[in-house]
Amino acid sequence: MPDRNQEFGRFGARGIKGHEAVGRRLDSLAGFIATPVTQRRGLMARLHYLTRTPHARAAARRAGLTVTDRTLNAWLTERRRPTPQNLQRIEDAYRTVRRHNVARHLLQRLNRQGRGTRVEFHPLNQSQVTRPHQRVVGFRTLNVRRWDAVVEAWAAADDTALDTAWFDGITIDLGSDYGAYEYVTTIGFAA
Repeated sequence: MPDRNQEFGRFGARGIKGHEAVGRRLDSLAGFIATPVTQRRGLMARLHYLTRTPHARAAARRAGLTVTDRTLNAWLTERRRPTPQNLQRIEDAYRTVRRHNVARHLLQRLNRQGRGTRVEFHPLNQSQVTRPHQRVVGFRTLNVRRWDAVVEAWAAADDTALDTAWFDGITIDLGSDYGAYEYVTTIGFAA
């Protein structure tokens, strides 16, 4: 029975952890603002998202954006520019609040009233691995019906919980060779 890889890449295999690929895919489905926070347009879009309602302001404060209302208004009216540290806090708060806001809707779309979503596992890249050390790993698909733990861990930005939920809760359903899909080139699914 396969277990976690201890020395991934020792023979030249390339890929990323499956939970990281899932996190990236969920991020793309969440529809984050594409313009970087360092540009005026990206900064203003994030600030408007975080300050448009009292509920949004409270969520931003809980997410770590703990500046005064006066400072926020100065940023919004462009009288002052945030420091690089505050730009990072704005980005982190925005991503946290956005993930929280879309998690419930995304979960409904992925679970599809118990029908689930088809997930494609694209195996790791073994082009640099010598023939005797290559593993026979192919493209696999799986219909995932239980997304709750995965989306909850993603929304909380908890990498350890996401790894556990993905590997122990989803990947294990691939059968006896589930360990071969701990590292992948990509994970594909739509919602």
